[in-house]
Formats: sequence, structure tokens, C-alpha cells
Amino acid sequence: MLFPKPQKDGSAVCYACNKLVSVKSETCMHCGSRNPGLWGYARTIRRWASDSGFIRIVTWGCIGLYLVTLSGGFTIQGGLDLLSPRCRGTFLAGATGSIPVVLYGRWWTVLSAGWLHGGLIHLGFNLVWIRHMAPSVAKAYGAARLNIIYTLSIITGALLTSLVFILIPSQGAPLAVGASGGIFGLFGALAAYGHRTQDYSIGRSATIYALIGFIMGLVIPGIDNWGHLGGFAGGYLITQIPWLDARKPQRVHDVFISISCFALAVLSVLTSMLHTLWLWYTGVGLPPGCI
Repeated sequence: MLFPKPQKDGSAVCYACNKLVSVKSETCMHCGSRNPGLWGYARTIRRWASDSGFIRIVTWGCIGLYLVTLSGGFTIQGGLDLLSPRCRGTFLAGATGSIPVVLYGRWWTVLSAGWLHGGLIHLGFNLVWIRHMAPSVAKAYGAARLNIIYTLSIITGALLTSLVFILIPSQGAPLAVGASGGIFGLFGALAAYGHRTQDYSIGRSATIYALIGFIMGLVIPGIDNWGHLGGFAGGYLITQIPWLDARKPQRVHDVFISISCFALAVLSVLTSMLHTLWLWYTGVGLPPGCI
């Protein structure tokens, strides 16, 4: 059924405190949240806004777009470059970096690039980390806020690696793809959670994970440490905003913002594709090396 019918009676799980309430309740008797049954659509929305829903959407979205980028050609090499899409495929779908953002004005790619990957190993590695970290962040902040933190961290990571060359010309990435900015944002969010709640074991583990990632970026060529740093800082700082305070239950607006994050990601990819077609049509052309 394309448009599910709302639940008319029975019980529902409050989106804020995860306790059972009547679907007709205007206010949750446990936490005081308004419209805990989300107007009868609680079950449907929770299915997609849960941490498992987040993992499914990100996993299949990244796999699907990886296949799209392969349509532009790919290289068959070993190691991290195994089945690496060529530049024209990643540029088409929304790669970010100093070239797309500064030279071509493709500012929306700071979001689309988080759904793209530069090779089969790159894709698999990031998806494993997402499956590992997402449940912990959802438990700490709420499943809807998980996606908000992840999305905003993708943006902060992409912005830093795209613009840092203005201050340090030899740094940053001309072209960048990958979900690692969002993953490091989850590390940052858990580090902030450990500090704020004094659950130092969680914060220490997340910080160690991030340090290992930074060290790998120093010793393995082609890893974008500026994107990692921007994602980690974004995840940490974003969770200092009062409405993302882990000590407060998530609210209904968090659910709808989370859904909007997915919608904006789709829009950013479609915009990249349409803009690339426009570049071809007008004769502007793609960056050198992407022809």
C-alpha cells in the first residue's frame, strides 16, 4: 500500500520515551510529549526513523549510488582501489571537494558526497562502521537524532575538506566522496555524550576509534583526514545544541527533521545529476581528468 492508513485504536509506542500509550492520547502520560502516537502513524514512522531503518536506508542508498557511479567507468585494481569508479561517475552523482564547491559552485555536494564511495573496499569499510556505531548513537540520543547528527556531520566534514585549501593551499581534497565524515561525526557525538553524562567508557571508546581513524589517514595514501576532522568536530559541537541534548527525550520535530534529512540527500544527488547534464549541454565541461 502506497499510503498506509493511520492506526485508529489500540496502543502505540511513544516516539520520545519508547513507552506504551493509547494511540488516541494527546499527551504521553510518561514523559509529557504531545501527540505520542504521531496521529496514528507512529508504527510507520518508527519503522523508517529507527536505527535499523536508518541503517537499511544508508546501506542500500550507498550501494545503489555506488552502482550508479560505476556506470561512468571504473578501474580494476587491488587494495583500496578495487573497483574504483572513474571521476566522471562520482562527479555526476555529487562528489564534493574544492573543485566542485569552489570552481563549479556545486555547494549542495557537501551532502550528496556522503552517499558516494571511491571503491568496493571503501564502501564495505564504511558500511561496517555505520552498522557498528548507529545503535549506540540511537540509544544515547534517539533514533531520529542519529540521522540528524550523521547528516550534519557529513556536511561539516565536506565543508572543511572543500574549503581548507583557501588557508592552506596544499591541503584539502580537490574531489572527495565517502560517508566517513558522518561516521566520525558519530564518534564525536558519543565523545560528547560521555563527557556530558560522565559515562567516560563510552566517550573514551569513541575517542579511541577516532584516533585510530586519524592515524590510518596519516599512513594510508588517499584518506581524507580533513573530512574526518570536520565530521568529528561537527558531531561533537552539534550535540551541544540544547535541542539535541542527550539528557532530553527526542521530540516530534526531531522525527520530521530526520525524514527531511533523507529527502535533502535525495535532492542533492538529483541536483548534481541535473547540473552535470547542464554542464554537458552548455559546453562548460567537466573538470580535467573527468572527461
